[in-house]
Amino acid sequence: MGVGEWFSVFCGSLRINGEKRTSLANRTARIVGRLNSDLRCLNSDTSYRFYVGSYGRSTAIPSVSDVDLLYELPYALYARFHGHAGNGQSALLGLIKDSLRRTYNVSDMAGDGQVVVINFTDGVRFEVLPAFVNTDGSYTFADSNNGGAWRICKPKHEMEAFSARNVACNYNLVELSRMVRAWRDTNNVSMSGMLIDTLAYQFLGTWTYRDKSYVYYDWMTRDFFNYLANLDKQQTYWLAPGSGSYVYRSDVFQYKARSAELRALEALEYQQSNHDWSARQKYREIYGTAFPA
Repeated sequence: MGVGEWFSVFCGSLRINGEKRTSLANRTARIVGRLNSDLRCLNSDTSYRFYVGSYGRSTAIPSVSDVDLLYELPYALYARFHGHAGNGQSALLGLIKDSLRRTYNVSDMAGDGQVVVINFTDGVRFEVLPAFVNTDGSYTFADSNNGGAWRICKPKHEMEAFSARNVACNYNLVELSRMVRAWRDTNNVSMSGMLIDTLAYQFLGTWTYRDKSYVYYDWMTRDFFNYLANLDKQQTYWLAPGSGSYVYRSDVFQYKARSAELRALEALEYQQSNHDWSARQKYREIYGTAFPA
């Protein structure tokens, strides 16, 4: 089994299986069905919703614990709550929570300023963002923090830009984003999924071999972590593809990226010496036990 097969098997193991997808789809249907019934008098569990975040960009891996779901509200609610006395944004989120409580027990639900959170017993957390669609395709959502305000987001712009680059790069962008999540989880790196996807997007935009296959993923590993390690440690945010929204980092990640780059260089040396088992162990140090031994 050559290097292309190693990474093909590895990437295959990072895809969410059908059983979990079915479970998430069933929960989504219950959430959306309730909201459509209560807010639109509509009998549909698929209309007026789409996934955002990692799950929406197809970059989530089997360990995913957060599923972000945008629900498109009827515009009449904006007029109602925009003119609400006091914190209309909090009142709007309260309306959504009251609706969902008819399906899910109150003990499973919380508010988080901008979303309604439903925590399931298997560790999966749904974050429901109720929002109004605007004429330019952006969305207005309620932020109940600090007295309340209306904010704008552009999730479809982000997903369209990400998808276009993924296609232009022979679908390597989604694969790289999933691989980096495996590195993050294995090495306890503090990076959000949006930051991972933003940096992978920027890297592949100029990488020489962005249109190649799994055979080049050993070089992609080396070069991506070199790119990550050389980013300015003083920089605190990057611009999301498609929307230009700020994507903030939490902790400095460059030191762990440099460690991953050095392990990748060792792996490549082992490959050149035909010590394939030792090379795979180095990749497992980077990516974890999902990488074939």
